[in-house]
Amino acid sequence: MRRILTAAAALALLLTGCTAGDEGSDDGVVRLRFQSLAWQKESVDANRQLVKEWNAAHPDVQIDYVQGSWDSVHDQLLTSFEGGEAPDIIHDASDDLADFAYGGHLADLRTLLPERLRADIPARSWETTTFGEGIYGVPFLQEPRVIIANRKILESSGVRVPTPEKPWTWAEFRQIAQDLTREMGPGRYAVAWPLKEPVSVSLNLGLSAGGRLFHREPDGRVTVRFTEADAVVPGTLHDQVVTDRSAPRTTLGSGGSDTLPGFFAGKYAMVPLGFAYRQQIAQQAPEGFEWTVLPAPAGSAGLTQGVSPQTLSIAEDSPYKKEAVEFLDFFLRPANMVRLARGDWMLPTGTAALADPSLHTPEDGWAIGAAVARHLRPAPAQSVRGYPEWKDKVATPAFQEYYSGAIDEAELRARLVEDGNRVLARYQRK
Repeated sequence: MRRILTAAAALALLLTGCTAGDEGSDDGVVRLRFQSLAWQKESVDANRQLVKEWNAAHPDVQIDYVQGSWDSVHDQLLTSFEGGEAPDIIHDASDDLADFAYGGHLADLRTLLPERLRADIPARSWETTTFGEGIYGVPFLQEPRVIIANRKILESSGVRVPTPEKPWTWAEFRQIAQDLTREMGPGRYAVAWPLKEPVSVSLNLGLSAGGRLFHREPDGRVTVRFTEADAVVPGTLHDQVVTDRSAPRTTLGSGGSDTLPGFFAGKYAMVPLGFAYRQQIAQQAPEGFEWTVLPAPAGSAGLTQGVSPQTLSIAEDSPYKKEAVEFLDFFLRPANMVRLARGDWMLPTGTAALADPSLHTPEDGWAIGAAVARHLRPAPAQSVRGYPEWKDKVATPAFQEYYSGAIDEAELRARLVEDGNRVLARYQRK
């Protein structure tokens, strides 16, 4: 099927005469294609408006906005790279870049990036787009995981409300969930875990307990090891569902949005979600519904959690890399980065943008997210070749079965480590 798609793409290029190498038109105008994955209206509007502002000020370098989709971006980019029709400027996530970077499809930005942009984004964020010696994307938006809670249920229970300065521990979170579930009564639960995509939740929150899972050996190879620290967060989730019954099995296969009707109805007191879900909650919550944002629980490493920022990369085949970087420098000015962050209800990576007062207000939990931002670190699998296959074929089914109670921790460990290392080994043969 991939060969068919590639052939079709190549034929389309011949028919249209449009390749990554001839964006310049007869009138001397350089035209660059920018594929954006923005999907929420506020975010799309912010992206399109910035493109419009650039185009108005730069008649000789015009940006053509192309709408992409998160659901299909990896396969779509793979096909477009192989067919020679990749966009010049590529919006993606850092955990999707490794194979494209190592495969030579993305430009190394080290000699292209302006110093202002390099200095504004912290080194820990640049780590998420660094593969080998090169930098293959600009990390610009990041999304911590937080707990969205029903304020009335929480306050009436009398439990200690966590803050970034004094968060719940994972053990405390488990105990509070047990107590809250008893108080709420039959058919209601303290917490609902939407785990349709369980791997990123497990790995990224696992950093708070000191888990790493992926370990780079002296020879550069990556292996999977499941330690006691790696078991803390998955074990807590498993026990809430299987042992304590403080979280329902029914939401394990759900996406975050699927849990919101039950949350609004008071069936669940808390839902761990990505920071951007606040937009849906603010727009969809029934009149009078009061909600609040809490930091995720902390472990031995405090509030540390992994994150895979949204990124902007440049195709290696683009003949206009200099012009593309000039657009990125404009697009990611501090004021513009704030506009993009607020449009996506996420947090900017840039230090200047993150300091903006509008991102530190208590309204809609912005201040909680900004406080957590300094604890964000690269996701554990950030630079691991073969991670997408490991995630899809090994980790996702293993975590799903573990959280539902179908397998125990020993079986989870065996599958992640033994099956996982066999997958990774194929990508690391020398």
